[in-house]
Amino acid sequence: MEEERSKISLNQNQSRDSKSREDLGQNWEILDPNLAESRRGFLKKGALITAASLLGTPMVFGKLFPSNLIPIGLGNSNDDFQILGKSDQLKILNQRPVNAEVPPHLLNDFSTPNELIFVRNNGIPPLNPDPQKWVLEIEGESATQKVSISIQDLKSKFSHYSYHLTLECGGNGRAEFNPPAAGNQWTTGAIACAKWTGVRLKDVLEFVGVKEDAVYVAYYGEDTHLSGDNSKVVISRGVPIKKALQEESLIAWAVNDKDIPIMNGFPLRLVFGGWPASCSGKWLSKIVIRNKVHDGPKMLGKSYRVPCKPVIPGEKVDDEDMCIIESMPVKSLITKPKSGGILTKTNKLIVQGKAWAGDLFVAKMEVSINFGKTWQKAKLEKAVNKTAWQEWELEVQFPENGYYEVWAKATDSEGSSQPMVVPSWNPKGYLNNAAHRIAIKVDRV
Repeated sequence: MEEERSKISLNQNQSRDSKSREDLGQNWEILDPNLAESRRGFLKKGALITAASLLGTPMVFGKLFPSNLIPIGLGNSNDDFQILGKSDQLKILNQRPVNAEVPPHLLNDFSTPNELIFVRNNGIPPLNPDPQKWVLEIEGESATQKVSISIQDLKSKFSHYSYHLTLECGGNGRAEFNPPAAGNQWTTGAIACAKWTGVRLKDVLEFVGVKEDAVYVAYYGEDTHLSGDNSKVVISRGVPIKKALQEESLIAWAVNDKDIPIMNGFPLRLVFGGWPASCSGKWLSKIVIRNKVHDGPKMLGKSYRVPCKPVIPGEKVDDEDMCIIESMPVKSLITKPKSGGILTKTNKLIVQGKAWAGDLFVAKMEVSINFGKTWQKAKLEKAVNKTAWQEWELEVQFPENGYYEVWAKATDSEGSSQPMVVPSWNPKGYLNNAAHRIAIKVDRV
């Protein structure tokens, strides 16, 4: 946002006990636990009056605010932790294994910086891996031969390619499902789009030889099980052969022209943009070409699967009625400004963000400041390559002083749009692509 046009005063992290209700005009921290159960929790009748009091300003368009939401301006507390090789502004969700997400306002770069790529681990990363000694094995029922190849050979024998690829955890947004789903309670920050460099998987598979009965390509990595039992495989997933043969499917050794961070798979990993990031195996040591759908750990049961048909929230679903997640749904983020900003010199604001749509493209981006009654079309950039996210921007004008929410909604190239509320419930809390919201207060003196 241009400084000469407006001034944004962002809320500071302070404990809930350090401020009284009278201070809420300057501090947007949650002080009332009854209103802070969930960003999308249930608002009882009359609670908007209380919310306006807590916000320290009237809620413009308050009559249009949906009854099942809580104003995003009441926010969530965000404690900061430090992870090796990562920004101290990441929010850690789990320490063993390490899992951490990125606040959306830190994702405004077109290419996500290495220190801001989210961390999603299932086991313990290998200790001090040596890329000079690293060997990748390729085999399987549908491989015509078994091959062992070093990183040096990958670099010397095959052409190099770089693509900007979107990686998103299948459980991104899990925190908003009700009934709650087990697992890391991701909000919006398990997403990144960076420049990945390596060799095309299709070129390596062609070198090995793929039989006509090939169905799936899967991976094994060198992370170790939390139990310390090295005989246990932590996670082994894969993708159908069609996805493996796409131009943008990579065996990568670099991101943003640097070594991959250890927490993101150094020295070698797969990258399948637009699909659940769990498909993109880290610390890659083996690829298997299967003549059936892969059956490794976290491929079966309910892992990375959703009900094949919609179910009632909380309903028990049999494993045989669950379908594997493939291309991720259309989604977007507001990455500038940070939620909780205060406009003091103008009623205009430049809003920026990112949008993505799995294997598809984003065709339209819209923004609302009146809780979805009307929408304004944003300027949307084209993707630099398939499965890269797309940047968007819009100047919005607020009609009067008070509390607002900026809502963002993307529509993909097949006409599917983001829902305004959490989509179909599923037992593992996957694929939440509800519209993103930020809070803005207009207070021109």
